[in-house]
Amino acid sequence: MSATTAATAHFTLKPSTDGGEGQLLEVSMGPQHPSTHGVFRMDVALDGERVVKLKPVFGYLHRNHEKIAETETYLGSMPYTDRLDYLCSITNNWAYALAVEKLAGIQVPERAEYLRVITGELTRLQNHTSVIGFLLQDMGASGTPLMYAFREREKVLDLFESLTGSRMMCNYMRFGGCRADMPAGWLQQAQKVVEAFPRFLDEFERLLSGNEILMARTQGVGVLSKELAVDAGITGPMLRGSGVNYDIRKVDKYGIYERFSFKVPLGEHGDVYDRYMVRLLEMRESVKILQQAIRDIPPGPIMDAKTKIRGFRPKAGEAYGRTESPKGELGFYLISDGSPNPYRYRVRPPSLINLTVLEDMCLGQNVADIVVILGSIDFILGEVDR
Repeated sequence: MSATTAATAHFTLKPSTDGGEGQLLEVSMGPQHPSTHGVFRMDVALDGERVVKLKPVFGYLHRNHEKIAETETYLGSMPYTDRLDYLCSITNNWAYALAVEKLAGIQVPERAEYLRVITGELTRLQNHTSVIGFLLQDMGASGTPLMYAFREREKVLDLFESLTGSRMMCNYMRFGGCRADMPAGWLQQAQKVVEAFPRFLDEFERLLSGNEILMARTQGVGVLSKELAVDAGITGPMLRGSGVNYDIRKVDKYGIYERFSFKVPLGEHGDVYDRYMVRLLEMRESVKILQQAIRDIPPGPIMDAKTKIRGFRPKAGEAYGRTESPKGELGFYLISDGSPNPYRYRVRPPSLINLTVLEDMCLGQNVADIVVILGSIDFILGEVDR
């Protein structure tokens, strides 16, 4: 989501923390207008323009997702996962499907596994392009980077619409496979999009990566140390931007990711620029995965024939399924008591956990840097306020 916020008219003055004669200015940045898709506020204490304290405030959008899921059937909760991260509904579906499949011991056919990888990596492409476009907009750039990003995102959404019937709330995964097979010509169209994507990335990098304003606003800004990233449970591009080599696609090898050759890009300094570059490089690796998956996808069924959707009642037990979603580790913890709905349903949202280090990254920075640092986290309020 765009991290753009506006400072409200709420200001207070307090004595300076260093015991001097100066005063701290307390500013409430946000909340955004309630008609937007997520509301977030930061309470910031400033010494001049320097940030000395920051408190993220969320909870405006709480929708009781986890408690509702405990009164729904297992399948009935699948559309709710779409709403966690409306940019990445397919990877949300995948993490939930993995948890249920572990719980019930369900196998997924080969073709369905390939479809999951293809749609999952297309999701990563459209998420990262959008985030970079929003980041530049938050930095004060004109609409050009965002429009470039959305031009490519539209091509991916067109593929999702023809495959799933929806552009954003795809509701595509099912326990034991996928809801629908590819229509005629879909794979060829996907291949065209994937083959053209590196050219877009080359143009995007020429436009942005060496831009002196972008470099001045991002290098050395919002540094997240490797040690703090690990201690705080940070995952995804934020963690890898700090130099930690951890990608669940490599660690768990869920689905069929062990079959694909790809690298895990890492940053060196943990600043906003590194997080930007990691996402750019991750898109290039996603293109490699997509090329391999499109080339090798086999014929066959897309659903496990033994899985019964109606009357689905997994045996009593518990399971945790997780994926490397575009924002980090998205996990679902389920407890079954043998009934048609989960006894306990819990989401591990990367957006919420990654936001917990916002103050650490902002302390000592100028107030103008706050929104840029916030945008580099890549969070979405549907995941934060579940």
